[in-house]
Amino acid sequence: MTVSTTLTVALGGRSYPIHIGAGQLAEAAGRVSSTGRKVLLLTDENVAARYLAHAQQAFGLSPEQVLVLPAGEPSKSWDSAGHVLDWMLGQRLARDALLIAFGGGVIGDLAGFCAAIYQRGIAFVQVPTTLLAMVDSSVGGKTGINHPRGKNMIGAFHQPEAVLADLSLLDTLPPRERAAGIAEIIKYGLLGDAAFYQRLIDGGVAALVAGDHAVTAEVVAHCCAMKAAIVAQDEREAIGGGPRALLNLGHTFGHAVEAHTGYTQWLHGEAVGLGLLMAADLSARLGAVTVAEVEHLRSLLTQAGLPTMPPAGMTPAQFRQLMAGDKKVAAGRLRLVLLRRIGEAVLSADFDDEALGRTLAQFCH
Repeated sequence: MTVSTTLTVALGGRSYPIHIGAGQLAEAAGRVSSTGRKVLLLTDENVAARYLAHAQQAFGLSPEQVLVLPAGEPSKSWDSAGHVLDWMLGQRLARDALLIAFGGGVIGDLAGFCAAIYQRGIAFVQVPTTLLAMVDSSVGGKTGINHPRGKNMIGAFHQPEAVLADLSLLDTLPPRERAAGIAEIIKYGLLGDAAFYQRLIDGGVAALVAGDHAVTAEVVAHCCAMKAAIVAQDEREAIGGGPRALLNLGHTFGHAVEAHTGYTQWLHGEAVGLGLLMAADLSARLGAVTVAEVEHLRSLLTQAGLPTMPPAGMTPAQFRQLMAGDKKVAAGRLRLVLLRRIGEAVLSADFDDEALGRTLAQFCH
């Protein structure tokens, strides 16, 4: 058996394991019970081209039990959800069936959403294939699809039965996808672990960019442990602003960029990376962090290969319009996750709107 790390997302009767390590896919049959229930697998064209044969062998699936969608954020839509649900109905799935999400964040969110609403909920398993999905989107039970008016505005909380993070799948990950995952990793340090953030500065990001196996394994486990602890405290992101909301650091700015570009030009992690920098800039204007710390973050994002400026021509007014539709708006007031200091974040509606305007003007100059 391949050496691995197993963490637990502690949610009482909805608790589940996160198995992390190279070779998890080969051990899938021992990790996930399929006895007596029908199993289907959802994936995308890019993942299928590299790993579908391995997944079919691991789970014992015939071609009829697999649906392959186009790769990319546009597949996270009503049309795609309808297509998946038609397929599930055509397969005559019962409520004891299992749906496997084999892909990155798009496939994981879409499969989880369809599993949540099919017959009011069937089981699903996350098998993430990108760094971003392994450290973030596969854990925690947030599922959903995008709408032209906003990202992830339609969805459900539906916890997986298990997460199988096979680190060997990252060996063929394109550099741009790896960078997108690094953005979410940096986020964890900024919002809740200053020592971890310093390790990223002191060579951690460079090792992740280079694909260092040992560092990647350590970082994936660390981020999953952080998220599992937060989700255990606040499974459904309490409306008043529980600890899970802090995981949205950078996301309000980033979602605006994704919606502005029609979910076709920027990867989610790229938009989050820019959002982290914009949130840090605003935090500095509010006196919470220093300008030097903002510049250190800018250098770290650049080292990872992430953009640090929004799309050409995007205006402050467009940012404001799109941010106004964010899920964190409450009682008509925009709430942002900002930094109190490096390693500590806070959800706040009590910030200087003029400072926000200066941040938007700085990035849209």
